[in-house]
Amino acid sequence: MKAMDQGKLDGFLGALGLDEEPLGMFYTDRKPEKGFSPKPGLLPSAEAEARGAIDWGSLFVDFSCVMGNIWRARRQKTAAYFSREQFGCLGGAFYLGYLKPQLNFIAHYVSSGIPNQLEGEHYLESPAVTKDFFETVDPRSAPAPYCVFKAISRFEPEEQPEVVTFFARGEVLGALNQLATFVTNDFEAVYSPFGAGCSNVVTWPLRYLAQGKLKAVLGGWDPSDRKFFKTDELSFSVPWEMFRRMVERWEESFLTTKTWSIVKKKIARSRKVWGEE
Repeated sequence: MKAMDQGKLDGFLGALGLDEEPLGMFYTDRKPEKGFSPKPGLLPSAEAEARGAIDWGSLFVDFSCVMGNIWRARRQKTAAYFSREQFGCLGGAFYLGYLKPQLNFIAHYVSSGIPNQLEGEHYLESPAVTKDFFETVDPRSAPAPYCVFKAISRFEPEEQPEVVTFFARGEVLGALNQLATFVTNDFEAVYSPFGAGCSNVVTWPLRYLAQGKLKAVLGGWDPSDRKFFKTDELSFSVPWEMFRRMVERWEESFLTTKTWSIVKKKIARSRKVWGEE
């Protein structure tokens, strides 16, 4: 990655009123030396499911959410990483590109469940609708062994994120929403599609990029992931090119106006309310 001027980045985050650096996501052949990741495990397949050869109990015993690992990495200011062996969750394995097609069991789990066997999450009305969703989101196959999330300033010169994710509350999200249009001239620059937390920070942004669309993705809506967010916090994920434009051009935008300075007072009050100052 071409070195990003730390002063410009700090100025941008300061203007936003954001005290946490966003995380960049990329795929790499190198396993991080430090960071949080799920325990190693054997990733099942649709073929194994068809044979009845999956030990579901052991899979759920070692369950480890992608967003949970990211949450721990955020708090400890380190990396979170995943692989075909360190997937933690069948949903995460699918959304990060390590498992395809998704298992029939998960289509039931996300929706109506299986009578007398599995309580469903009821996020979609039926397994059929869930399978349609899986086919629609259609995750890209992982291009390298490790999917890594870490703070932008920790990227090495040879590394470049594909997606950058902010974690923020309403006022900062409002700024990012407006800024996305400012730097793209796209009046529909922000999408907020259905999906698990990790689909909003990886799968959907990459899907839009593959379609030639420079789109930001607002996420964090999944009730199962809310415990890994601060109260009132959501995710806002942007492709690298949009992030680069934001850092380079924020001084031309509303972030330098009196209107925004008034909003920043609300950001300060919010931090005080949540004991973050």
